[in-house]
Amino acid sequence: MAVTIKDIAARAGVSYSMVSRALNGTGAVDQKKKERILEIARVMGYVPNQAAVTLRKSKSHIIGLYFSTISKSTSPFVLHDVLTGVYSVIGSKYNIIVKGIDMHEPETLNPSYFDGLLIMSQGDWDEDFLEEAWEKGIPMVAISRRLPLDIPVVITDEAGGMEKAMDHLLRNGHRRIGVIEGPRNLEATVLRHEGWYRAAEKWGLEPESLPVEYGNYRYNSGRLAAGRLLDARKDLTALLCFNDEMAFGARSAAYERGLRIPEDISLTGFDNWDISGYADMRLTTVERNATRIAVEGTRMLLTYMEEGIRPGDVWLENRLIVRETVRNIKGTS
Repeated sequence: MAVTIKDIAARAGVSYSMVSRALNGTGAVDQKKKERILEIARVMGYVPNQAAVTLRKSKSHIIGLYFSTISKSTSPFVLHDVLTGVYSVIGSKYNIIVKGIDMHEPETLNPSYFDGLLIMSQGDWDEDFLEEAWEKGIPMVAISRRLPLDIPVVITDEAGGMEKAMDHLLRNGHRRIGVIEGPRNLEATVLRHEGWYRAAEKWGLEPESLPVEYGNYRYNSGRLAAGRLLDARKDLTALLCFNDEMAFGARSAAYERGLRIPEDISLTGFDNWDISGYADMRLTTVERNATRIAVEGTRMLLTYMEEGIRPGDVWLENRLIVRETVRNIKGTS
């Protein structure tokens, strides 16, 4: 079996990304570590995939847009926004093929099919696919999270954004807050969880005292999670939702129980859907602009594909959009 960078990393006791940088001569690697990695690679018989290098010389005019999954936790609204951003940059220059990494069969990725890959990875279970693509020399940019390989990324401040949402609720006097999180195995959920925890502690509130329910970032899961919270805790004054789609589901749960927003229960989301600003419920939310993220990532990928130069990483701040779903309850009992 061919030696991979995973094998080299394990032998050297370093990360995939350090091996990647050492082998490709990109990024900062301590010279002694680099020499050791290169020596280990030589001793282990590591050989770059020359077939892939040859195939890379031809153009397919196709970009692969890969999500961790399409059917399970990827909102159709996010899918739409990402595609809008990608096509706004490439126009008719390239075609896009959309795939789910969870449907990929190992060792079937043909580098002649794609000029580049735009990756929206949600967890470390995608790493075998990423390593396969990297080994085959396909230019990649990630638009979601930092990856173990030396892959350029566009990332947003997920934790900071959720901290701002919780800050806003606490600043408006809310202390009895129900939280609707996403699947616990997704990195976005982990980071957003860190954000609201940080805000609660900053305001002197014990995070463990707040009730938490879980959804899957889809509308009905938000409705069901909110229903459980509202039925169990009649004293709640606000719901903090991990995305807008679940927040709209939470609104339905509140209405089903005769509650008004924001008079009886305040509500925040995360993402800032287009609909969030002009629906009958003008949602206070955190702007994580998937279209902008995709635009930045696509520009980076085109540079990588056409110039062969690894672009620098991009960090985007998430801002709080204050609308009409949070009531100030300071001074009320």
